[in-house]
Amino acid sequence: MSANNKVREVVVLFKLRLASLVVFSAILGYLMGVPEGAFSWAGIIGLAVAGTLLTGASNALNQVLETREDALMERTAKRPLVRGSLSSTEAVVVALLAAGAATFMLWHQFGPLTGILGLISLFMYVALYTPLKKHSAWAVFVGAFPGAFPPMLGYVAATGQFGLGPGLLFAMQFMWQFPHFWSLAWVLHDDYQRAGYHLLPGKGGRDKASAGLILFYTLFVIPVGMLPWVFGFTGVVSAVVAVLAGLVMLWPAMRLFFTTDMRDARRLMFASFLYLPVVQLAYVLDRL
Repeated sequence: MSANNKVREVVVLFKLRLASLVVFSAILGYLMGVPEGAFSWAGIIGLAVAGTLLTGASNALNQVLETREDALMERTAKRPLVRGSLSSTEAVVVALLAAGAATFMLWHQFGPLTGILGLISLFMYVALYTPLKKHSAWAVFVGAFPGAFPPMLGYVAATGQFGLGPGLLFAMQFMWQFPHFWSLAWVLHDDYQRAGYHLLPGKGGRDKASAGLILFYTLFVIPVGMLPWVFGFTGVVSAVVAVLAGLVMLWPAMRLFFTTDMRDARRLMFASFLYLPVVQLAYVLDRL
């Protein structure tokens, strides 16, 4: 395979579309935390590059550990490691180089705390969440921690310290993870079962118990999304946006509880994709 084709396969391995969503969340966290008059394009670019490398490395190592399972699922059967267009050794080397470069950039440009948060996120995703997926639905809870790191990491990158502000951003994205991922797991349940994963919260899979827990956690998304306003980090406009966006998620979650219909799970999944950037952007704009 030519060098150009190898690069294209690495891009697929790194799942850059997903990485872009993670980086966007981190940048909004950075904009939330950056002091007035201290905005820096170098900071934005550095965070974007490091975030892309770190997320890509996490995705690559995840696929190294799950190559056998990926081969069993329709949606992942064409990934580079399954097709053999990249070897596991190549994937590990590229991932470690990307992770090392990302950690160095975060540490050097934004300080040790940011670099350490990046490393913790990588470790939790690869060493805890990925293997736990094969054994327990609690993997979703564990995976929600690194999944909620991006806005917190961005805020810490801007300020150089931890505090209530980044903690609130973490809390919002942490709570959002559950209805978001469970709606996705509902849609992909059959595919996940082929690989031996059981990631819905109820033991029966697509049942009332799972739908009830999805609804319960969706309800909590609304008050947690309002916390930055409650603690004075944003204005009332962002609180209103958080409530409205939360209601957009709540409606399909309620329907899913009563119908257990795949269409309502899809509606919730798409509503959750809309919620996060809209609410986080409202946070940023409300601080201007």
